[in-house]
Amino acid sequence: MMAFGLIALIAGAASALMFASIVSGALISLVLFYLAPLPLMVAAIGWGPLCASVGGIAAAIGLGALFGLPYCIAFAVTVALPAWWLGHLVLLSRQAGPVTQLAAGPASQPELEWYPVGRLLLWIAGFAALTTIAALLTLGTDAETITGTLRRGLLRLLRATDSQTSGEVGPFVDALVRIAPAAATVVAMMTLTLNLWLGARITATSGRLARPWPDMKTAELPPMTLVGLCVALAFCFTGGLLAIAAQIAAAALMMGYAFTGFAVLHTLTLALKSRTFWLSSTYAVVVVFGWPVIAMVILGMADAVFGFRERFLRSRQPPPLPTI
Repeated sequence: MMAFGLIALIAGAASALMFASIVSGALISLVLFYLAPLPLMVAAIGWGPLCASVGGIAAAIGLGALFGLPYCIAFAVTVALPAWWLGHLVLLSRQAGPVTQLAAGPASQPELEWYPVGRLLLWIAGFAALTTIAALLTLGTDAETITGTLRRGLLRLLRATDSQTSGEVGPFVDALVRIAPAAATVVAMMTLTLNLWLGARITATSGRLARPWPDMKTAELPPMTLVGLCVALAFCFTGGLLAIAAQIAAAALMMGYAFTGFAVLHTLTLALKSRTFWLSSTYAVVVVFGWPVIAMVILGMADAVFGFRERFLRSRQPPPLPTI
């Protein structure tokens, strides 16, 4: 019990220090800030969600005592809550079949069905949207105030980098303000996914990962996700705070389909001799240019509708044996 509490406090302290490092303004603090959920996720996956909850509560209280209530709430919503819940879902399982009793021995262990990777992606999208909306609500409670605050902040940033900035940057700043909520959601989605993957890898390397490593090529979002994306895209054309929230939700779900698009690509290239070259080239193009990720979004959505992976894997199965 003593070791359990010590691990929880160490994970919470590490997350709190990484979260609070953004106050320093150093460039490395931005990396630490985005990796703040990692210690709590390692604690949740390796020692159970209770360990992460104890560490997260202690860290939130400490940040609140040092920096005030806003830091406490921000840490709890954006770091502690996702780390605890996602760690809980990673370890969630259910019995896949009945327990069989051997003739002269104990009952065999039942096969377990672990929480699917696709549903984890959906939860990550939900947390990314939640944290982005919560961050925007700190700027104002209506669309005009939020966009005005973002515009003034970007103008100050541009003037600080270039003292000769004139009014010609107005349209450019307006375009940045329009895409800022979606861009922030994409960053939150990617960092949460990276933290969960790193946390699982660290616990797997240490031998404390209770579940087998999943086959990432089989990751797929629930069928109703596509309906939710269509609804979010429709509300993007309304206006006001509802449109901003819909834009954030649509960006999160589209990033989920981008991840499944990469899973589809890994599956469809199994038969290629130059598979490593094509995969590495695709990742390099997406990382360097960014916008080609739209192709992965389209591929993921197309697979959800037409089932490309299922058809491909079915075509690779050997033909049935002839019957006499």
